[in-house]
Amino acid sequence: MKNRLKGNVILLITAVIWGTSFVAQSEGMNHVEPFTFNALRTLVGGVVLVPVILAFRKPWKRDNKAKNYSLKYTLIGGALCGTALCVASSLQQYGIVYTTAGKSGFITALYVIFVPFLELILGRRQGLKIWLCALTAIIGFGLLCIKGDFSVGVGDWLTLACAPVFAVQIILVDRFLERGADGVMMACAQFFTAGLIMLFCMFLFESPSAQSIYDARVTILYAGVMSCGVAYTLQIIGQRYAAPTIATLLMSLESVFAALSGWLILGEALSPKEFIGCCLVFAAVVFSQTELPARKDKLQEL
Repeated sequence: MKNRLKGNVILLITAVIWGTSFVAQSEGMNHVEPFTFNALRTLVGGVVLVPVILAFRKPWKRDNKAKNYSLKYTLIGGALCGTALCVASSLQQYGIVYTTAGKSGFITALYVIFVPFLELILGRRQGLKIWLCALTAIIGFGLLCIKGDFSVGVGDWLTLACAPVFAVQIILVDRFLERGADGVMMACAQFFTAGLIMLFCMFLFESPSAQSIYDARVTILYAGVMSCGVAYTLQIIGQRYAAPTIATLLMSLESVFAALSGWLILGEALSPKEFIGCCLVFAAVVFSQTELPARKDKLQEL
């Protein structure tokens, strides 16, 4: 019970860090362009994980009780997950230029809905609950994003597009962990892969200056050190003690903390219609991860 509570608290802190990072992402756009911000913060995240790997894995020590990880699947998984992360985070970062941090957090959380849809494509059947959650999420997205003239902002569409790509990244992580990849090392490889790709795009499509990067240093470091490095490490530690369903629910609270931090720090406000939309999206995310009680076919005999 004590370990479970500890895991839940750690995952709640993780959600707070991820939620507040949307504010850093939004503020960073006042100084640098999306590829520049993402490239630097992702590379910072990779660098932060290096000492974590050295501290916890201790590859120079031989321990017969240590789990044998597959270096092959760790590196391949890191490369594929990093490519997916590059696409997803780029769409999200470009989207946040045109929408608010709070809305971005709720729309991004829809990756929880897209995961079972992709599982369905891969041959895993889904129950009625998932379809009801998807319908609820669509209605919520409409209330949150559709304007009076029935148009949806480009930022909202870009952020919505990042959600299924994040879902792909989540499924890839799951598949490679099943094949024996080292989670923390794969995350580190993922960050460096995504960072190097976005670094290439930064020089190809943008014109970063040393002054603009310096002006954005606080937001870049917060998003890199806290969101990528610290929060991911806390997620790994927290999931050791928390039940999988509870872990997912706690981490999905990042959308709520994104809205709260956007309101408290940036002064972002939601209209009543948008607030209802946020509630519906969050309800769909939470319910999609809630286990329904098993139905008994027969009454137990007294």
